[in-house]
Amino acid sequence: MEINNANLRMLFTAFNGAFKAGLGQAASQYLQIATVVPSTTGSEEYGWLGELPGLREWIGDRVVHAIGTHGYTVKNKPFELTVGVPRTAIEDDNYGVYTPLMQEMGRAADAHPDELVFRLLKNGRTELCYDKKPFFSTTHKVLDEKGKEVSVSNVSDDGAGPSWYLLETRRVIKPLIFQDRKKPNFVAKTAETDDNVFHAGQFVYGVDARRNAGFGFWQLAHASNKALTAENLKAAITAMDTQTGDYGRPLGISPNLLVVPKALKFTAKRLLEAELVNEGGVQVSNDVAGSLDLLIADWL
Repeated sequence: MEINNANLRMLFTAFNGAFKAGLGQAASQYLQIATVVPSTTGSEEYGWLGELPGLREWIGDRVVHAIGTHGYTVKNKPFELTVGVPRTAIEDDNYGVYTPLMQEMGRAADAHPDELVFRLLKNGRTELCYDKKPFFSTTHKVLDEKGKEVSVSNVSDDGAGPSWYLLETRRVIKPLIFQDRKKPNFVAKTAETDDNVFHAGQFVYGVDARRNAGFGFWQLAHASNKALTAENLKAAITAMDTQTGDYGRPLGISPNLLVVPKALKFTAKRLLEAELVNEGGVQVSNDVAGSLDLLIADWL
């Protein structure tokens, strides 16, 4: 192929088309557990995360909840993926072998939100949420019925096995947040005077985006690395079901989704489908059968 502006524009159009075709190939899972928040600045502050809202009887003046007291901020980060195509491959009409690579760039860009969201979920025992505690912690603070501060846990660990997660995902605010500042943008550096062409004989194509993931309400999630058994699962469900907010106010939270890594794929499927389970050496009716949806996460 002759290297001229018209042919380079045609090549960009072909590669950009392959990139866009790849955007639809990744099976996204993050939308099941994360609320998507469009972002227009370098970061977004989620001060309202300190209060799970609930109506009260209107007696006297309204009670204004203090939004902004927690200052939980998610800063957008830039991400990129860049590849080089040898100039000689274009001159020799071998550019077609790079079309699948451009398509794979699109697939990678499409899968990136899943990587961010599920990586954050996996790191929830160390990454901090709005109350300055790890998202999964034994020391979250609430006020009891007498106004005394007490610790609440949303994690049950014994350090033995792979982690599994219970989530409540039916609310407007899901347990995690995906913050979208700039969608993937496909660009090229193919001018004869570009350093990559002049010095290295490479046409460079890349994609960039700005985004990040953050935590929502910790009350909507529970983590455990205990064995995934009916007994341990019921204990975690009960822990979420019986949570209260400040002053003992019921939160009405009940998990609907079990998230597991692929290492627990078959264990989780058997547990949620079996009619009988073994408890203490005795076969008993399986109380958790059909009680939860199952998400086998690709990125855990």
